[in-house]
Amino acid sequence: MFKHILVPTDGSELSQETVRRAVAFAKEAGARITAFYAKPEYPVTYYGEGALIDPTTPEKFAELADTQAQQVLGFVEQACAAAGVDCAKLALTSDIPYEAIIQAAEQSGCDLIFMASHGRRGISGLLLGSETNKVLTHSQIPVLVYR
Repeated sequence: MFKHILVPTDGSELSQETVRRAVAFAKEAGARITAFYAKPEYPVTYYGEGALIDPTTPEKFAELADTQAQQVLGFVEQACAAAGVDCAKLALTSDIPYEAIIQAAEQSGCDLIFMASHGRRGISGLLLGSETNKVLTHSQIPVLVYR
């Protein structure tokens, strides 16, 4: 049924467990995976009357974000290789992760997004909002939530 699965990851322990489940699911379904990481935008911080203080240049920040993306996506790549599942990697820069996830799925031609949920309920879930909930709300592509 599903042949191309987007697996967004942030490198957290929860995310790594979700990657393992997504890889097992893809193997059973005969699907391939595109691992996705949303790199943060360069932070601009203002102090006082518009003074800009940041010891890191945008270029250095981008380099560090690329390094982090490769480490996080490398975990997915290794899990896929161990299971014999085809894997591609994609990282986009965005401070709005849910939009980047949807964009990545559309851009890659995925027919499923496989995501983790932190399981927040009630007021904390409502106030904090989750990227998973936002993807569920805005995506035209089916989303499988692993909790």
